[in-house]
Amino acid sequence: MTAPALQSRLPAVGTTVFSTMSALASQHGAVNLGQGFPDFGCDPRLIDAVTEAMRAGHNQYPLMTGVPALRAAIAAKIARLYGRTYDAASEITVTAGATQALTTAILCCIHPGDEAIVIEPAYDSYAPAVTLAGGVVVPVEMEMGEHGYAVPWQRVAAAVTPRTRLVVINSPHNPTGSILRAADLEQPAAIVAGTPILILSDEVYEHMVYDGERHASVASHPQLAERAFVVSSFGKTYHVTGWKVGYLAAPAALSAEFRKVHQYNVFTVNTPMQHALAAYMADPAPYLGLSDFYQHKRDLFRAGLSATRLRLLPADGTYFQCVDYRAVSDMPEVQFAQWLTRQLKVAAIPVSAFYTSRKESGIVRFCFAKEDATLRLALDRLANI
Repeated sequence: MTAPALQSRLPAVGTTVFSTMSALASQHGAVNLGQGFPDFGCDPRLIDAVTEAMRAGHNQYPLMTGVPALRAAIAAKIARLYGRTYDAASEITVTAGATQALTTAILCCIHPGDEAIVIEPAYDSYAPAVTLAGGVVVPVEMEMGEHGYAVPWQRVAAAVTPRTRLVVINSPHNPTGSILRAADLEQPAAIVAGTPILILSDEVYEHMVYDGERHASVASHPQLAERAFVVSSFGKTYHVTGWKVGYLAAPAALSAEFRKVHQYNVFTVNTPMQHALAAYMADPAPYLGLSDFYQHKRDLFRAGLSATRLRLLPADGTYFQCVDYRAVSDMPEVQFAQWLTRQLKVAAIPVSAFYTSRKESGIVRFCFAKEDATLRLALDRLANI
């Protein structure tokens, strides 16, 4: 019997390059610096807190919006760091990871025919979510200057039309490692002033900003915060990406619409882990010290790569390091990443995967969220490139 034909909602989507490169790395015994997750464990205190929550009986459905103690801790953290007071009851929602928060935010505000401006290269979930909502992705490419990648705000402004409903911002930025500074936020604020355009701000790497810089959250900018969905991730901050717990902060009216969609695509989020995270957040040291923790790894990795022919691009935030390999090879990015994996036994991700057009720039991305020994092994294998 033949199954009925199914018309794809995402006909342009196949297996992601992240899955492909991870499989290739496993096949060839390569050091996997491709997909963005740590190869080290989290704080044992966090594991203990989960166990305690389970033994205390926190094993049934929590509130759809999240455990109150966790929402209160999130609101307190945002107020302390960024000066914005969100109401924990009506403006903070716990989500099944940041990607669910991003997708739900897009689904709640994009209607068929609406346009969403996406600054590329971009995390690969934004565009499919816009497509699922019936919207139109309007890509605006970052510019490459002497200081690395930068957002061309004049081109973002030029991309605005009467159909524009959403601008997606990501800082610290995946995959480039660039950041927006406080003064930069004046640019999108001017673009959306007096319009119905909303902001979706992906800030999952908020606690990974280097060289004395401070994260410039959209929550810290009053005009932007009033029209913004701000998303972050416990998985990135606490080295537990597999837990898939994140959150969204937004004004009450936006949160109400977000929650209408949230309740029907995941309803709620893992109960004992929420209680554990609430207890763990009582100590701010783990997230306040994260920038120093990762700057050590960034500096170690950059020092090793500086002896190669790979040209280092600035890495002001995140746990990613992009390199320009054009002094080494003229291969397309996917082919070069495959060659690195097969021949040198180090896996990377082609940055072309982060463009809807698959733009070639001669750049690949490494992830340095690894044990120092893992980074040194990778550097040994890259030493003669």
